[in-house]
Amino acid sequence: MPRAPWPFRSTVWRSPLRGPWLTSVFGAVLLVGIPLMILTGLLSYAAYNPGLSPNDLTPGRGLFGFYLFDWPTRPVWLYRLNQGLHVTVGIALVPILLAKLWSVIPKLFDWPPVRSVAMALERITIALLVGSVLFEFVTGILNSQVFYPWKFSFYEAHLYGAWVFIGAFVTHLALKLPTMVRSLRRRSLRAELRKGIADTEPEPPDEHGLVAERPDPPTISRRGALGLVAASSLGLLGLTAGQSIGGRLRSLALFSPRGGSYGSAPNDFPVNKTAASVGIKAEETGPNWRLALKGSSSERSISRDELMAMPQHTYDLPIACVEGWSVVATWTGVRIADLARMVGASGADAVLVESLEKGGAFAQASLSGRQIRDQQSLLALQVNGADLSMDHGFPARVIVPAAPGVHNTKWVRQMTFMESV
Repeated sequence: MPRAPWPFRSTVWRSPLRGPWLTSVFGAVLLVGIPLMILTGLLSYAAYNPGLSPNDLTPGRGLFGFYLFDWPTRPVWLYRLNQGLHVTVGIALVPILLAKLWSVIPKLFDWPPVRSVAMALERITIALLVGSVLFEFVTGILNSQVFYPWKFSFYEAHLYGAWVFIGAFVTHLALKLPTMVRSLRRRSLRAELRKGIADTEPEPPDEHGLVAERPDPPTISRRGALGLVAASSLGLLGLTAGQSIGGRLRSLALFSPRGGSYGSAPNDFPVNKTAASVGIKAEETGPNWRLALKGSSSERSISRDELMAMPQHTYDLPIACVEGWSVVATWTGVRIADLARMVGASGADAVLVESLEKGGAFAQASLSGRQIRDQQSLLALQVNGADLSMDHGFPARVIVPAAPGVHNTKWVRQMTFMESV
């Protein structure tokens, strides 16, 4: 048989730490974190109310775009918690994921790559699992940094990639869970954490080929390796969590381009898109601006002064974005339910909110009947006791409890209430 290419030779991978036990420890941690990522990801998708046009940006989603319920408006911090967990836990899992991939890298370079039909199927599953998890984590992290070095839609690709990953993850779990349980039972974690470098020995030879045939002497103990991974994970957690928790921790959110500390003025909190970046001009939001309200049988056009003369309501509500950052602000404005009544649409099932923004993916969004009727759903005119700034949506913006930030449409120009969808 010809000699295997360099990375496929078993003698290349010589760390004395690799083995089923160490791989299973990393796998056990991921078995807690990954399902949480899957759950919060699916809930984030549901929060967009994808059944309402044009909220879902994946027109060819088919069965992959199902959702089971209309997103609730209570508790008001629901989306903030969900998306904060999704992004923060995802970033904190990166060192553990990389360590898990490092621990099984000899298996990725089996030679010959395929020796049977069963092995071919297993290799395909592993390729889908590794490829999809790296795609989801890399694109997700870059999205949290508001950096898009690709031409495809992140929203669409992340949804499809998630379903590929979920399928591969469930299949892999079904195949490997018994092995993981057996491996963890063979060695005590407490005992392993007491061993230094001098006491670190390779695991017994295993049928999976993770243990090196000719291991090098250890340069770090398993305790040290586990500690390094744990410290890296906790460090990323500490440098990320503040963007959604807020308070004093916000100043530590060094990895978040939107989550750090801002000034103390009423409008000093994060924005994803400035007015200038989306082409909003001052004359469009000046004295001639009017809000168009449309119902099934009635229409109104209202100036900002007329809106200010209506009953005003004030609530402390979070604004939370898909990138993971969130803040709580005090919003004042007119209830969306009151606007619906003005055009005879008290029983509306949805409202299409359109922005002055031109051509953006979220220049318009639909809110559900539940969101319309919630007493804290506002067309906000002020924030923290001052008029909205241009960057925060002046002259008027939507703010809805527990809604994704992109559905709190800024620079609102028209609201069309629909009785059925």
